[in-house]
Amino acid sequence: MITDLEILADHPSPSLLFFVDEIKHNIETCLNWVGNDPDRLRMHVKTHKCPEVVKIQLSKGMTKHKAATIAEAEMLAMCGTPDVFIAYPMVGPNLNRLAKLIKKYEGTKFSVSVDHPDSATMLGATMTKAGLSIEALLDFDMGFKRTGFPVEDAAMDLYRKIASTPGLKAGGFHTYDGHNQLEHHADRLAELERVWGKIIEMRQNLEKSGLPVTKIIAGGTPTFILYSKLNIPGMECSPGTLTLHDFGYGNRYSELKPFKYGAGLLTRVISKQGPDRITVDLGYKAVSGDQPPGKRCIFPYNPEFEFVGHSEEHLMLKHPDAKKFNLGDSLLAVPVHICPTTALHRHAFAISQNRVVGKWEIVGRDREIGC
Repeated sequence: MITDLEILADHPSPSLLFFVDEIKHNIETCLNWVGNDPDRLRMHVKTHKCPEVVKIQLSKGMTKHKAATIAEAEMLAMCGTPDVFIAYPMVGPNLNRLAKLIKKYEGTKFSVSVDHPDSATMLGATMTKAGLSIEALLDFDMGFKRTGFPVEDAAMDLYRKIASTPGLKAGGFHTYDGHNQLEHHADRLAELERVWGKIIEMRQNLEKSGLPVTKIIAGGTPTFILYSKLNIPGMECSPGTLTLHDFGYGNRYSELKPFKYGAGLLTRVISKQGPDRITVDLGYKAVSGDQPPGKRCIFPYNPEFEFVGHSEEHLMLKHPDAKKFNLGDSLLAVPVHICPTTALHRHAFAISQNRVVGKWEIVGRDREIGC
């Protein structure tokens, strides 16, 4: 993490900062958790959305990635990523965009999630019309109630539907449990076990009937440690936030202590409001506002700051000795939730050993790149 903010004296604020050495450390730590077998990892690109980070992962043998948008998937393909899974329902114009994406990047294998029979029908029809086929994974609702088919026997009928639909190839399961953010390891494990046995039973029954379930793409950041310890053929762990890490997860889960902050925010004092107040240029257009007021970022070098207010372009802070801050002073903030914060910035200044080593574009933040 940067310790000398003076190297950013000529850089604008608010700005996103990527700490290159910490990012590499986090990627290597993820690999270590899966026995240094990159085939067991499918990192989510949503956290960083950045080609330079993808290239670091590819250099470590991590050839499989996960995306949520067509643009993120295209950014991955532009980097030469061999295997891209889009964990998002394809409907409306995105169906034809997906077909265009497959034709444009022949060197990348794309796959998608499906959680409804109508979705399988529409996807298959689009692929067939385009003269294509695509691998589709059955998306399970592990309890998040966002997308996914319930963990019940009827899910096997949907898998059979996927397998029998022209233009589709049934490739396995997707099990994202974003709701499972219980603080204690044992509680998270109990919540996983509530449905996991049923999922494995359905896999076994499908395979006995002649339908292979080749892979299971599983989990997110809080449950990564749980899945990493499961010895299941075809299991691919899919954390996202750990590439950059943030205060939100780092503060809640003791297991994540080995990870380091790979991103921060440069902000500056723009106003002094009396003996105990300052205002900085870190509004919720620069740091995600999805967290409760006062819990959207921390200041690692100034922990005594207290939240006063937050608006589009301003963050108002209280400090017992505000007079020690001058107008224009630079400060470092760390987001509580990095994923939506990254999407607010067009680029990040890459920093290594207290030197700015590049300006990395956040390409995947756009809704459309080419397809």
